[in-house]
Amino acid sequence: MQSITKKYWLILHRHIPFLKAVLMHSLTAFGGPQGHFGMMIKNFVQKRHDVTENELLEYNAFCQMLPGASSTQTLTLIGYKRGGILLAIITLLIWITPASILMGSFSFLLHYVNDRKTVAGIFNFIQPMSVGFIAFTAYKMSKAAITNTITKVIMVLGAILAYFLFKTPWSLPAIIIAGGIATNFSNKRIPQKGDPPKKIKWANILIFFAVFGIAASLSETARKDNWKDRGPYNLFENSYRFGSLVFGGGDVLIPMMYQQYVVRPVTEKIEQQNPNVLRVDKEDFLTGSGLVRAIPGPVFSVGAFVGGAAMSSQGTIMQIIGCLIGSFALFLPSLLLVLFFFPVWHNLKRYAAIYRSLEGINAAVVGIMIGSTIFLMKDISVDITTGLVTPLVNLLVIIGTFILLTFTKVRAQFVPLFCFIIGVIVSYFHL
Repeated sequence: MQSITKKYWLILHRHIPFLKAVLMHSLTAFGGPQGHFGMMIKNFVQKRHDVTENELLEYNAFCQMLPGASSTQTLTLIGYKRGGILLAIITLLIWITPASILMGSFSFLLHYVNDRKTVAGIFNFIQPMSVGFIAFTAYKMSKAAITNTITKVIMVLGAILAYFLFKTPWSLPAIIIAGGIATNFSNKRIPQKGDPPKKIKWANILIFFAVFGIAASLSETARKDNWKDRGPYNLFENSYRFGSLVFGGGDVLIPMMYQQYVVRPVTEKIEQQNPNVLRVDKEDFLTGSGLVRAIPGPVFSVGAFVGGAAMSSQGTIMQIIGCLIGSFALFLPSLLLVLFFFPVWHNLKRYAAIYRSLEGINAAVVGIMIGSTIFLMKDISVDITTGLVTPLVNLLVIIGTFILLTFTKVRAQFVPLFCFIIGVIVSYFHL
C-alpha cells in the first residue's frame, strides 16, 4: 500500500507545475467554451507546450461531438495526455472547484443582494472580452487548419451554418461530422503510421450506464413512495441526466434546467400530484444563469447554484449537499464519456477514412469559431453612432482583447482584470 501511495505521490509531484497552471486557468478563464479555448491556446500551447495546436484542435473537435461540458472535457484530455487517468481526474477537480464554490455561494448570498443591477454592471465587459478571445482563437487556429481550397470552403460554410444554427443543440456536432465527410472525397492522404491501437477499457462506459440506471431507479422510487429526504435523489438524477444528454454546452443546459426547475413545478398537474418537487424561483434562476457567465470557469458550474437553490428550503446542510450534488452529478458524465470514447477515437484514427477526416473536422471547428464570434456580437451593442459610452467601450474591448492576445506578450489572465476595472469605472460614474 505504501509503495502505491508513493508512486501516486511521485506522479502528482512531477505534475505540480501543470496543476498550478490549471488552477490559474480556472481562476481566469471567462467566456464559455469558445473563450476558454482561446485561453487554452495561450496557457497550454504557447506558454507551457503541454499540447500542440493541432492536438488541441483535435481534442476540441472530438469533445464537440460528445454530450457534456466540451471545454471541461478538452482540459481533461490535456491532463490525460500528460499523466493518464489519475491526472485527468485531478485536472477536472481543480478546473471545476473554484467556479462551483462561487456559484454555490451565490445560492446562499442571493437573497442578501439588493442592488443586483450594480453588481451585474461590474461584469458588463466580460462578454465583449469573450468575443475578442474567440476571434483570436479563430485567427490563431486558422493558420494551422486552413491550408487548401477544400478547408477554406468548409470553414466558410461552417461559419455560416454555425451563425444561423448556433442555438440548435445538434448543429455543432453535425457541422463537424459533415466537415470530416467532405475531406474523404479525396484519397490522396494516407493513414497515420507507427501508432499502435490501444486496448479499449470498458469500465468507464459500464459505470456511466450503471450510474444512470441506479440514479433513475432511486429517483423514481423516492418520488412514488414520497421519501422524506427524496430531494438529493431527485437532484442527482436530474443533474446526471442533463450532463449525459446535453449537446451544445451551457446555452442548451440552462434552458433545460429552467424547464425542469422553474416551469414544470408550477404546472397544474405537478402541483396536484407532486407538490414536493424540486423548484427554483424564476428571478433567482435568471440571476444565477446570468452570474455564471460573468465568473471564470465552466458554465456547467451553474449546477452548484441550481442545486443549492433547489434545496434551500430544507435547511443549510441540505443546501450545501444540493450544491455538491448539483455540481458533481453534472460533470461526472462528461468525465466518464470522454475517458471511454477518446481511446476508441484514438484507435479509429489508424484508418484512412478517419485520418483524412481530421483535416475537414479542424476546418469546421475554425468555421464554428468564426460563426460564434459573429453570433455573439449580435447581443453586444457596438453602434458608436448612438453617442453612448458603452457601445464604444464594447468595441474597444473586443479589438483591444484581440490585439493584446495576438500581437503582445501580455498574459491572458490579465485581460479579464482589465475588463473588471473598466466595468467598475463605468458603473461607478454611471457612464
